[in-house]
Amino acid sequence: MSGPASPASPGLSWRLASMAIMGTVGALSRGFLYGLNNVEVTGLDHLLDTLDRRKTQGRERGLLTVCNHVAVLDDPLMWGILPLRYTTDVENLRWGLGAHDICFKNRFVKPTRAPTMRRAVERAHPDLSSSVWSTFFSLGQVLPTRRLWHSPLGGLYQPTMAQAINLLSNPPKSTVAPKLAFSTDGTDSFPAPAAYTANRHAWVHVFPEACCHQSPDSGLRYFKWGISRLILESDPAPEFIPMFIHGTQSIMPEDREWPRFLPRIGKRVRVVIGEPTDVDRVFGHHRAAWKRLVDRGDTELLKRDPEAVQLRIEVAKSVRGEIEKLRESIGLPREEDEAAALAETWSKEPNKRKFKSPVDGSLINRH
Repeated sequence: MSGPASPASPGLSWRLASMAIMGTVGALSRGFLYGLNNVEVTGLDHLLDTLDRRKTQGRERGLLTVCNHVAVLDDPLMWGILPLRYTTDVENLRWGLGAHDICFKNRFVKPTRAPTMRRAVERAHPDLSSSVWSTFFSLGQVLPTRRLWHSPLGGLYQPTMAQAINLLSNPPKSTVAPKLAFSTDGTDSFPAPAAYTANRHAWVHVFPEACCHQSPDSGLRYFKWGISRLILESDPAPEFIPMFIHGTQSIMPEDREWPRFLPRIGKRVRVVIGEPTDVDRVFGHHRAAWKRLVDRGDTELLKRDPEAVQLRIEVAKSVRGEIEKLRESIGLPREEDEAAALAETWSKEPNKRKFKSPVDGSLINRH
């Protein structure tokens, strides 16, 4: 006997509000990038051809894009490279992971404020209590992500990671009705996009450095292991496109003076987009090893088993290596110390929000 059918998509009011947010932000980002800065994009066809194929031929697996993180406005600014015709096609646009402590603060909306967004939330998700920011980012296809530096509820196995994996995947049929909301701490409540069939095999974009990292030579930090979960556990394996961005650190430099809130203009921004990567070629043996661990049937063991940990390390390093190739392709100096790819190399950094890293002299902003 089959279980309850998953809903196809959120209600019309939610979809229209999401289109308005995504379209407006996309248009503003494109206008700012190309109207007030000098933008060079290499490999844009790699991304556009993939998006077009997924729309016209259907989505048979998820799309995972990965990029370095050099400025607080990387997302949404970097998506200004997309032609305007893409900006309102929300089912074919990216889902991102946004900091819970910034994007989803618990400030409740009064009935007279943001009425359109408020009504969209109430109609599509009547069980949710929303704030202006949380509504805005939810409509903008951002998932609330807790970070360990801010909350003990962060890390690899927080509920948001399950949402991201399910967005990339085609979850197996269940005998229970899908939940249209999920919680990051057992008390809050956010829309669960993975519950809808329209969001299966979706596009998910991540910044595995998980903080703004402005180094003198645009070197990379180590990549968090969440990227490894997305590659190892999504089913089927997603398409993978690496990206590198350089120049937005000049638009929002961490050492900028007053007015800090205003982005700088007249800067050179370079975006490099790699070719869709053959997941089986790069990560196939890792996924096979992971499946063997899963077949043992002990899900708790997967969190701490040395072999599982080593797999996550290796996958994160491999992903980082793909981004590093793009970095070097625009003439930036070759990375000389392989230890920069390891988490322990960065463990000497202070427990602060903003600081100059003793590892590479970079300016760090954990927001």
